[in-house]
Amino acid sequence: MSSTGGEMIKVMGIMGSPRRHGNTEQLLDEVLAGARAAGAGIEKVIVSELDISPCREIYACLKDGNCAIADDMQQLYPKLTQADGIVLASPIFFYGLTSQAKAVVDRCQALWVRRHILGIANSNQRSRKGVFVSVGATGGKRLFSGAKLTVKCFFDAAGVEYAGELLIRKIDAKGEIANHPTALRDAFRLGGELVRSLTGTRGCG
Repeated sequence: MSSTGGEMIKVMGIMGSPRRHGNTEQLLDEVLAGARAAGAGIEKVIVSELDISPCREIYACLKDGNCAIADDMQQLYPKLTQADGIVLASPIFFYGLTSQAKAVVDRCQALWVRRHILGIANSNQRSRKGVFVSVGATGGKRLFSGAKLTVKCFFDAAGVEYAGELLIRKIDAKGEIANHPTALRDAFRLGGELVRSLTGTRGCG
């Protein structure tokens, strides 16, 4: 599926769980499968396999919008600014994102500086949207509240609209998500909805 400019929609999934092939990654894979079925090109980034340091608050980015830390985050910056859709997936750790996912978010201070201080516009002028996918072990009403605020700020820094979410409570043991009656199906649907929202088309069901 192409955007109004004729190029294929690009959706990037960010897997923020330190545990491979668990509940979070299964959900993310279904979202990406749904996006691919809707015609998008997809890419999955496994944060735990990258070398991404925490933000050191040295404010080098205030000079030109570029982070001075030379690590794998430098590979992510162009992906974050070029993707049409972003899917951030992280389980809940103490009412927040994992440290792996949070490192990515914090390092996007450079993108925030570009947009809100230096006024450097993203060269990609198409509508860009993001969704948040998460699981948590408890059933508390505010389980996802802190993480959602963080993700919304992250998307704002990247110039992405917070456009949807899939938040599943009472999921903990590895692989438990497969027993949920609707989660995987909902994840697949979310991926398709994300792509259709980027192209202005509507699907069935």
